[in-house]
Amino acid sequence: MSDWILPMHRPLAFVLIAMTFAPTARAQAWQCRPPSTIPHVRVEGATAREPKRDIPIAGYTLALTWSPHICAHASRAGDAFRCGGGGKRFGFTLHGLWPDGAGKTWPQYCRPAASLPPPVIRANICSTPSAQLIQHEWAKHGTCMTTRPSAYFDQSRKLYEKLNFPDMAILSRRRNLLVRDVANAVAAANPGMRANMMRITVARGGWLDEIWLCLDKRFRAVACKAGSSGARPALPIKIQLPQA
Repeated sequence: MSDWILPMHRPLAFVLIAMTFAPTARAQAWQCRPPSTIPHVRVEGATAREPKRDIPIAGYTLALTWSPHICAHASRAGDAFRCGGGGKRFGFTLHGLWPDGAGKTWPQYCRPAASLPPPVIRANICSTPSAQLIQHEWAKHGTCMTTRPSAYFDQSRKLYEKLNFPDMAILSRRRNLLVRDVANAVAAANPGMRANMMRITVARGGWLDEIWLCLDKRFRAVACKAGSSGARPALPIKIQLPQA
């Protein structure tokens, strides 16, 4: 396992161009101000159910969460910072950057992770609007990529902040919307990206939950491996919009 995140020797395989979107169409970090007090986080680590797996990295997944869905379901909300004000602050947010293995398992919890310093959490909470989730991503995934939390989160944000998204409000009104339509729309917003470079996850009730982008060892977008998890392209899907 390398002690450092692999450098980005070249741009992502897709060239990302700035576009103008409706307010609900992307993560709006530019509207976000970190809270004055950073919440306390609990230390996480490997368990019998989630064991340490220090295995070689074969690629990466960049996981993005559609926040309006989380905030519309009280049982999953739980985070006042993300969901305050009806959840209108955020669209797609960064769940995390995950190292993948060559087979069906992946590296995780590679070394013990201390509680992250508040400045690290503050620097990332507008991309990943949950202090505990930031701690979790470092413990489970980041420790398998580098010894420095700042390096892990800098790389994660660099990938996330270059992404464009379609107007999700318009997309949500499309009749007979399918998973493949969402993938095609995201791909169309990012020249050079293809629908087979992502996996869409669907929550109970058919709601859009997350988008997982497949990356190679140099963080370039690639076609996802055959048999990868994710919803079937022909599955109907709904898009939750922020609450009024």
